[in-house]
Amino acid sequence: MTAPVKSGPPRWYRPRSLRGKLLIWLVPLYLVMALLSGVASCFRYEALIHRFMDELMETLAYSHAAGRIEDIAPLPVVSWRSAHENGAVIVQLWTQDGRLITSSRFDAAVSLQATPGHHVVADEQDKDQVWRVFTAPPGIRASQPRVQVLQSERFTKKEVARRAFFAAAPVALLVPVTLLVLWLVVARTSRSLRTVADDVARRDDGNLDEIPASQVPEELAPLVGAFNTLLARLQRAFVAQCRFVQDAAHELRTPMTAVALQMENLRACVPDGQARDQLAQLEAGMHRAHHLVEQLLRLSRQDVPATPPPTDPVDLTALLRESVGQCMALADRRRIEVGFDGQVAPVFRASVSDLRSVFDNLLDNALRYTPEGGEIEVRVHTADGRAVVDVVDSGPGLPHHMLERVFDRFFRMPGAPSGGSGLGLAITRAAALRQGLSVELRARDDGVPGLVARVHLPG
Repeated sequence: MTAPVKSGPPRWYRPRSLRGKLLIWLVPLYLVMALLSGVASCFRYEALIHRFMDELMETLAYSHAAGRIEDIAPLPVVSWRSAHENGAVIVQLWTQDGRLITSSRFDAAVSLQATPGHHVVADEQDKDQVWRVFTAPPGIRASQPRVQVLQSERFTKKEVARRAFFAAAPVALLVPVTLLVLWLVVARTSRSLRTVADDVARRDDGNLDEIPASQVPEELAPLVGAFNTLLARLQRAFVAQCRFVQDAAHELRTPMTAVALQMENLRACVPDGQARDQLAQLEAGMHRAHHLVEQLLRLSRQDVPATPPPTDPVDLTALLRESVGQCMALADRRRIEVGFDGQVAPVFRASVSDLRSVFDNLLDNALRYTPEGGEIEVRVHTADGRAVVDVVDSGPGLPHHMLERVFDRFFRMPGAPSGGSGLGLAITRAAALRQGLSVELRARDDGVPGLVARVHLPG
């Protein structure tokens, strides 16, 4: 069974661009109008020139018909070039019985026409030569001559074509000018659309301000208004989500702290054996829950309005040494060696709290996945001409397809150690982006199992 053939114009006739659609429709229209204008100009100027020449021939004929045959002097000779190129008229004077008396050119082979008026007559000797002829009516006296005036039809046609060309030339020149103006107007309008699109693309969960509609055309104002309404709804949803997370975390903090204290007091009353093991499991669960609450509180702070940019520069080397020092207690308990290699000492303006959030989470993540007896190294060096910070661990690493997935909120690798919440790396990336940093994960390139968390610093 054959598929039905879709009808409709071909693809080239259905451009997606607004400029393309306008040009597809308006260019043929302009060309047709220019052609019709040229044809109309030809007919108009042909009628106008014929009327003018006919009246000139009539005036000349009647001026010669007023004299007498006895007083006729030889007429001035008109050259062929003047007759054919400049439109000079040839005058013939005849007797009443049809005998040629004199002529501006005797070799113009056109006999006296039987009926007065205007005629178009071919030359009797040269059929390619056509004459426009005016034959004056016979006079009332036999002594008056019959007058016939000739003019080259070739000159008349040439003059009509020349006049029509000059009349159609402005229209022909107006077509590209009009299309250029149309192109510029549509380009400016499409630039407004691109500006709106760029404004929309710059919006994220940290910037939901309204899109200014002052510079967009009136026709696009409803579209911008719809975007602003959507952004307002998103902002209200984010605020509600942030408020819920903060309220829930704060409400959970107090009872969990109380339970932790009661468990601490209960430990001295629990004898060794199975009961103490179960209490230890319960304490571990409480510790994970407390860690999750703290991460939720950090996560809720990501959605607060951005603070003004800091004015004081931050010594990154000193900040990293403090972060490494804070994790040394946990590293010593797990017999993990933590090293620091500061090849460069970058100093730049950034939020200290966001930087601590970035590097504390990366170190916490490295300590969580590095086995006992392993090693972690923090390196500050340059790569591709930019300063970077690498947190290198000797853990199991990550599959290549998971290197981006782990930045999603609440995502945890299958088989990951207990105690995590799946929020650490999401918080790290959000804090880094706010300070103009970027974070990527990659496998170690020295052949040793493990993971490299690289932070690209501002250039």
